[in-house]
Amino acid sequence: MPARDHAFLDHRFIALAHRGGWLTPEDAPRENTAYAFRRAVELGYRYVETDVRTTSDGELLAFHDSVLDRVTDATGRVREHSLADLAGVRIGGIDPIPRFADLLEEFGDTRFNVDLKDAGAVAPLAEVVQRFHAEDRVCVCSFSGVRLNAFRRLLPDVLTATTPRAVAWATHAFGLRRLFVDSGAALQIPVRQAGAPLDLVRADVVRLSHATGRVVHVWTVNEEAEMHRLIDLGVDGLVSDDITMLKQVLLERGLWEGDR
Repeated sequence: MPARDHAFLDHRFIALAHRGGWLTPEDAPRENTAYAFRRAVELGYRYVETDVRTTSDGELLAFHDSVLDRVTDATGRVREHSLADLAGVRIGGIDPIPRFADLLEEFGDTRFNVDLKDAGAVAPLAEVVQRFHAEDRVCVCSFSGVRLNAFRRLLPDVLTATTPRAVAWATHAFGLRRLFVDSGAALQIPVRQAGAPLDLVRADVVRLSHATGRVVHVWTVNEEAEMHRLIDLGVDGLVSDDITMLKQVLLERGLWEGDR
């Protein structure tokens, strides 16, 4: 079905708080924490972006990196630790690493754009989405088409983004775009990619996506002028760390549909 017919996308414009976002840059070390998501929700955000990966005992965590080193007071690979091992680990020295199930429970009216970060996360994510009856509250994406397709087989009615291969067809195949076949309803792409000869978000890409019933979401946009430019180009959503600025831009453009 066309993307706009899905309950997850019932807003004119999707404003996504990247890993919960920040209100000031000093909040950045506390990404993907209940604190970050709580502040986004308090600002009125209905949509947040997060990542999921698994522990050695199969627990599904909201965490971006494969290793703990960058944002926590611990070291080592996430998948080599059990949930019990990580109980005392703190993000930014303050916040515990949240289980995705706990986020779904605490933020019961919030919608999550979820990036599958490892193969082990596929089945646990499907299980927790079903357990919380959250099929209309999640959109699933991944840099791995294998992981994304595995999730689709488990929960075919849940909204997903297009695979990386489909993104390549949409942005670079030009004369072969008739082969742009993918069940994903959202083309989620950065403005540009290192080493790519072209900007990925262009008028022709937006037109193609809309013509095939898809929406276009762009990540991660933290500059005011760039937000305005992309909105003028016709994109359907922006992912940002600077959630204060994004809200202000959307208020100016008459596109803000947050809770406050």
